[in-house]
Amino acid sequence: MFLALIIVPLRLLPQTESKPDQTTKIDPIKTTITVTDTVSTEAPAAITVVDSRQIQQTPGVNIDDRLRTVPGFTLFRRSSSIVANPTTQGVSLRGIGSSGASRTLLLWDGIPENDPFGGWVYWDRFAPSEMDRVEISRGASTSVFGDLALGGAIALFSHPASRRLEAAYEGGNRNTHEALASGSYLWEHFAISGFGRAFTTDGYYIVPQGVRGSADTPAAVRFVTGSTRLDYFRLNDRLFLRFDVLAEHRDNGTRLTTNSTGLGSLAANYSHEWKRDQVSVLGYYTQEGYRASFSSVTNSRNTERITYLQRVPSESVGAASFWRHSQSHWHVLAGADTQRVEGFSTDRLFPSGLRTGGGSVLQHGIFGQFDYSAGPVSFFVGGRHHFTGRGDTFFSPNAGFAAGKGMFRARGSVYRSFRAPTLNELFRVFQVGNTTTLANGALRPETLFGAEAGLDIVGETTGASVTFYRNDLEHLITNVTLQGGATIIRQRQNATAALSRGIEADLRHRWGSWQGELSYLLADSRFFNGLRISQVPRNQGSAQLMYQHKGTLASAAVRSYSLQFDDDLNQFKLPGFATFQIAAEQRLRLGFSLRADVENVLDRQFYVGFSPTPTIGAPRLYRIGLRWRYK
Repeated sequence: MFLALIIVPLRLLPQTESKPDQTTKIDPIKTTITVTDTVSTEAPAAITVVDSRQIQQTPGVNIDDRLRTVPGFTLFRRSSSIVANPTTQGVSLRGIGSSGASRTLLLWDGIPENDPFGGWVYWDRFAPSEMDRVEISRGASTSVFGDLALGGAIALFSHPASRRLEAAYEGGNRNTHEALASGSYLWEHFAISGFGRAFTTDGYYIVPQGVRGSADTPAAVRFVTGSTRLDYFRLNDRLFLRFDVLAEHRDNGTRLTTNSTGLGSLAANYSHEWKRDQVSVLGYYTQEGYRASFSSVTNSRNTERITYLQRVPSESVGAASFWRHSQSHWHVLAGADTQRVEGFSTDRLFPSGLRTGGGSVLQHGIFGQFDYSAGPVSFFVGGRHHFTGRGDTFFSPNAGFAAGKGMFRARGSVYRSFRAPTLNELFRVFQVGNTTTLANGALRPETLFGAEAGLDIVGETTGASVTFYRNDLEHLITNVTLQGGATIIRQRQNATAALSRGIEADLRHRWGSWQGELSYLLADSRFFNGLRISQVPRNQGSAQLMYQHKGTLASAAVRSYSLQFDDDLNQFKLPGFATFQIAAEQRLRLGFSLRADVENVLDRQFYVGFSPTPTIGAPRLYRIGLRWRYK
């Protein structure tokens, strides 16, 4: 009913002349992983593509909120990136994550974008309206990606260059405002594109009302981000240069706790094609400054004292090269990559004292991936030799097959992958509420041995995919409780071993202007002592219904998560919950469109953590805005 109240008035407004609707057929199965703008590799993997239409139809301020309908996509905590501390915004797939660091590599137009110091992700850097598509490949079924791709990779791709201008404004409850301006211009061999985005919100209380005190304030965020990209292209050559910046400030839920980040990144990618060969070379440089304040709050939550102020400057520089050769029945992709990261954490303790930690890490690796097709069957084999920079060298092999006939495709693969500890895990101490987590300079890399098998079915209007997987984890880095009670002390340590196994399934059907999607993930993730891996729900799923006809676009979605634990001892239970989201957009005259989003429509309260005080997720949030496009 609420959705109808939004859509019906919009449809009565005058509309521009509509373009023909998109085809009613389901998109074909994607069998390749896109590495850069121009380089891809065949893989026996379960690859999910979220196109610009789906991104637009899903509510959420940032990309992370719009990807939660994908089975297995989770941040470290259940919180949105709108209020979560950046250090908890690492993303994991298939229930592997047990701490804030990503077990998934994030790429933007082929450039790695995980934080250089801690591996987490600043999701507000990426404007959803500027993304052409998102590709998600679960599992390490290819050796092209190295460190951070323990459980897979997520690739964001910008809209192709064209002649367009766009401006938008959205406002909502809790004093929320967002402004965006973007555009691109295309010449014969050159193009320039860019965007600027500003967002502010007063946020919401992250502590339930029943235990809230005078020390508690709403968790809020203000950020400005922008990007400029220059493209050069001829028949066989492509080059792009991109510069992007981010400035954000966050109030973390109490009067004395805040954090801020300033970040700038420069990236370039050049590729050249011959008849059967292709080379691509990329490089990037990122400089970042992170500041945070930490406090201790009394049990009554009416008194708060500052414990320390933290400053973390860091920088990274990296490069990669790729060579791909293609024949009628086989392909090979080979290359090398390197990255150097340097960062230091300096804490000014109160009432007195100074604590420092940090250093630098230089990693490099070489890799190769080969596939051969014999009729309807393809075989895959690859490997990576990688030096982690701290005395460890890893060889990560993979092998698999894919067989297709008609509307069916069967696939299977085995692989070994790894993740080296970040400088953040090695050297930085942090505090959430009255829980302090210590660093550990003796951490070893995490390793994973995985196997999976799946079946894809795609007809003209119906598609389905199911995958069975098993991941054996060694030396998983987790936050181990050393002291409990009102003040909790934890330390990052390598767990002995863990096992994550389960099923992921996806069903899609399109009829006329409607499309429905059902997604589900079963992730039984446990340490070998039987305890569950923290922050991993055993069951999660989503259901989404989308409508698109002429100038009208609307969607409704339900996301559901079962019980999970906040700690390694499985003492703090986070009950399961479900939320309901809706979005609608109506095209008007002269390039204008009207949009409305509502998240957590039923205003469901759910828990996201214990510190040891319980913390809660987002209440009902709504926004309405006007967008103008010129093409």
